[in-house]
Amino acid sequence: MPEATGTTAARSGEVLSEAGAEALVHGSCFRTGPPRLLGVELEWLVHDLDDPRVTVTPDRLEAAHASLPGLPVDALLTAEPGGQIELSSRPASSLTACVETMRADLAVVRSALRPHGLTLAGIGLDPWQSPRRFLREARYDAMERSLDRAGPAGRIMMCTSSSVQVNLDAGYEEPGPLGHVRRWQLSHLLGAVLLAAFAHSPAAEGRPTGWRSTRQLRWAEIGAERAGAPPLEAEPRAAWTRRALDAPLMCRRRTVGPWEVPEGTTFRDWLRRGAAGGSGPRREDLEYHLTTLFPPVRPRGFR
Repeated sequence: MPEATGTTAARSGEVLSEAGAEALVHGSCFRTGPPRLLGVELEWLVHDLDDPRVTVTPDRLEAAHASLPGLPVDALLTAEPGGQIELSSRPASSLTACVETMRADLAVVRSALRPHGLTLAGIGLDPWQSPRRFLREARYDAMERSLDRAGPAGRIMMCTSSSVQVNLDAGYEEPGPLGHVRRWQLSHLLGAVLLAAFAHSPAAEGRPTGWRSTRQLRWAEIGAERAGAPPLEAEPRAAWTRRALDAPLMCRRRTVGPWEVPEGTTFRDWLRRGAAGGSGPRREDLEYHLTTLFPPVRPRGFR
């Protein structure tokens, strides 16, 4: 399959062909080269400082989040749908540098939350609170309605879960222990080990669930098409391209009206309808679609 080029893949604003979409995903998912940089994304639940079982009201969450912009931190601070706080580090040249920077940033954020009577909680799934949306945005409205089709797991994931996400370079193009194919396979294999080692969510809504990682259970319940891994025996670029285009659309962005799409519609369906004379997707629609897929290892292709 060809790399994404100006002749095979549409530029921003142009309607995509199916071949153009395949070329874009195939050519951008793995940026190969020396594996030098790493980073982390840390999601934290926000709990009452004195009693984590107390429900934090929307007003308290609003005030806490309003105090975060402008803090002297190196990481990017963002809010998750349930009011969780996420810190995304810059790429670092060593694990030590990354950890030290994030430790300092976390101290600043905790200090900012303390006057509001709040603190950060590093638990995979909130053991006490029921899911409740904090962010009211079109993206999350559509996400909630889409995931509701499979049951309550989507809302739980959106509003009461947190995680540590590790970002790594893909590795070299050629075969070998530092090649991107080997690192892709190892990342998936090590995921199960890391899950077992750090499982930390045995309860939900005040009751034991029987799982060491209830968070992982809820992620699995979202469905393999959106949250599962592509076949690992296949060539990684080709496997990810097929998975991405055959995954169900979560939403279709519109300036007016709801973002919902008919259940079961895939991105490839949208491409083919556009080729048949409908309103086809553009490059930015494909890029947005990729942000709605949550496999355990995500080939983002960042430089």
